[in-house]
Amino acid sequence: MVKFRSIGTVGRFSRLASLGSLAVLLSLGLSHASFADDNPGTKRTIAEQFIHDMKEGKIGESGADDHVVQELIIKRSIPITYRYINILMNTPNAFGPGVACTVCHNSNDPGKSYRGLDLSTCKGMIEGSTEKPKRAVFKPGTDPKRDILIRRLRNNRMPLGQGFENSTFTPNHMLVKQWIADGAKNDDHFNKNVLPLFSTPNAFGPKTPACTACHMSNQEPPSFHELNLSSHAGIMLGADSVAKGVDKATKVIVPGKPDDSFVWQHLAEDRMPPGISPAEARDHPNTTILQAWIKQGAKCD
Repeated sequence: MVKFRSIGTVGRFSRLASLGSLAVLLSLGLSHASFADDNPGTKRTIAEQFIHDMKEGKIGESGADDHVVQELIIKRSIPITYRYINILMNTPNAFGPGVACTVCHNSNDPGKSYRGLDLSTCKGMIEGSTEKPKRAVFKPGTDPKRDILIRRLRNNRMPLGQGFENSTFTPNHMLVKQWIADGAKNDDHFNKNVLPLFSTPNAFGPKTPACTACHMSNQEPPSFHELNLSSHAGIMLGADSVAKGVDKATKVIVPGKPDDSFVWQHLAEDRMPPGISPAEARDHPNTTILQAWIKQGAKCD
């Protein structure tokens, strides 16, 4: 049996049958084991397709919540209802240990809700933050992995373990942000004032290691995400250049655009809910479901 630990309804789902047991349950109401295979021109129902995929060996072994979500929901394009998304927004621990999203984001009035972001209604979610600079937190119908809402649920602030109470507006933070805004040039200012910050302990928070303790080359191991923050060339090359190829490396700096640059995002943005441990899985099953709802158009019905 597979238990849903925090898959996000009120409390938790009590139990979910294993894929094998579920297949038996689904087949009880069907008159022929071959289903639509007996009628090649007939489109299979979701249940029939599930049984067919099991017979063809296309479904892996069950075990974790995210696997169940992938096999039963994502791969079969099950429509996600706003009703479920609304439950997630109002449920503690829905995306990992922490308060419900709507405790802090429940109104478009910046005097009552952080950033004037209302996650308590579908309209509010789509409108996004109303406090200047006003901006949407995702774009319906597109992959939201890099959009504000999803990255705040997934991306850990750097250095790891930084609390929201530690400032992101220190002189060192501002040096990095302004360097990116000015074009991320490889000049004397960068080499004397910016680059040394990445190799200096406590540069971006108290009792924290230097960035280069984890990101010092384009080889993994030892460098996480093959990211090298020890040189201008390494920074501009980006992450995962070996795994993806140099031409497809993930750019961590967008010259002139700090807010679009992964380096700045990780230095300045706290992961939600506030206080969540960086050890918590980034790809929570409910985050996957939220992404699917957005990709499907973020429908409010």
